[in-house]
Amino acid sequence: MKRFLIFTAVAIGPLLSGCHKPEHTTRAELASAAVRVQAVERKSRAATEDVVGTVRPTLSAAIEAKVSGRIEKMLVVPGQTVKAGERLVELDARQIQAQLDQATASQQQAESDFKRASDLYQQKILSQSEFDSAQSKFRMAAAVEVEAKTMLDYTVIIAPFDGVITRKLADVGDLAAPGKALLQMENPNTLRLEADVPEALIGNVKLGDQLPVSIASVTNEIQGTVAELSPAADPNSRTFLVKLDLPNAPGLRSGQFGRVAVPVGEVSAIRVPASAVIQRGQMEMVFVVANGHAELRIIKTGRRVGNELETVSGLNSGEQVVTEGASGLTDRQPVAIKP
Repeated sequence: MKRFLIFTAVAIGPLLSGCHKPEHTTRAELASAAVRVQAVERKSRAATEDVVGTVRPTLSAAIEAKVSGRIEKMLVVPGQTVKAGERLVELDARQIQAQLDQATASQQQAESDFKRASDLYQQKILSQSEFDSAQSKFRMAAAVEVEAKTMLDYTVIIAPFDGVITRKLADVGDLAAPGKALLQMENPNTLRLEADVPEALIGNVKLGDQLPVSIASVTNEIQGTVAELSPAADPNSRTFLVKLDLPNAPGLRSGQFGRVAVPVGEVSAIRVPASAVIQRGQMEMVFVVANGHAELRIIKTGRRVGNELETVSGLNSGEQVVTEGASGLTDRQPVAIKP
């Protein structure tokens, strides 16, 4: 056994020394790399707490009929853009048209009777009471005719504003009636985020405040303006409804999920340029330049602020990190800093 151990030690010794020697040789042969660096600093920002919300249109409407009747024509489909005053739905108007014809005939008869009564009244043939009765009948007939014309106009349903049809809830042949929605439409150019803010945070929100809003489909963070603030809390959820007007942004649509950052205080952290951080699976790394060499440093990042990332650990204020050329570096490789 002793001979075996001695033999093994003698055999492994050269291998260990052989493996160790090329490592020094490799590091010594690394060429100097030209890089750009930036000193990291501790910076302060407003601490926020995210509150979830939903993007909704500022202007939306459920289109209903003001009179009952069968739908004769459905002139729009979901997704169609319409202008204010454009025809959306036409109802069967035969019954109301007949009422209008009857009212028009009655009005014409009442007008003729009133003219004749006026002539007789001026000739002192007709009494005052008979003249007043003819005049009253004429006015009532005229009012009935106007009402019938208005009801006939209601058989054509028009768009109340410029927008897009979002839902169709009825079709040709269905019975339209007051209180029964036929279509839904909205203006996609004016959107807002509606969020239920907890009572612990509502004191930090005021009308007119500009708050950061993040939407998954919108690349950049946008600023929402607090336009409405509920004065009373929901007794069930203990939250306050806050509505923030949103600017037009590509990819922004109603119904999307969003987050609004409500300020709660101030925090400070060391920030590193996002271009300096290298991702290797779940690991985040940067190269720190010290004594003319690039030193690999494992870090942990937090929130992104613009083009920078806050670091939780791994860096000290004032250290210089490689911002350009980091992907091709090796630990302890000599570097030359570009001007």
